[in-house]
Amino acid sequence: MDIRLKRAYCKPERLDGFRVLVDGLWPRGLSKDDLQLDAWLKELAPSAALRRWFGHDADRWQEFKQRYFAELDENPDLIKVLLRELRRGRVTLVYGAREEKFNNAVALKDYLGKKLRQHAE
Repeated sequence: MDIRLKRAYCKPERLDGFRVLVDGLWPRGLSKDDLQLDAWLKELAPSAALRRWFGHDADRWQEFKQRYFAELDENPDLIKVLLRELRRGRVTLVYGAREEKFNNAVALKDYLGKKLRQHAE
């Protein structure tokens, strides 16, 4: 499993592989050319209500992940897209948040890792 995380404001690199924006909102001040995305899967972003409730609060991280994973379970077709790309090679989850430890891309990486392990068993 080769999943990378990268802020939208960091320069894209050839080694990023399949670049996918996983936020529901487009990052401020950036153009399509700036991001050089292969896909924008905004449906994989946490719901607006969940995002507001969480607010990148580290104390809410575990609860956020549980709620977010439940939302992701409702989008199996989009998860399959990412799993298929992971089988082909590196996937970079692009996100706009300043917070680098507690954001939806970090949680999504964890979720995808669990899904891959389940399919391997």
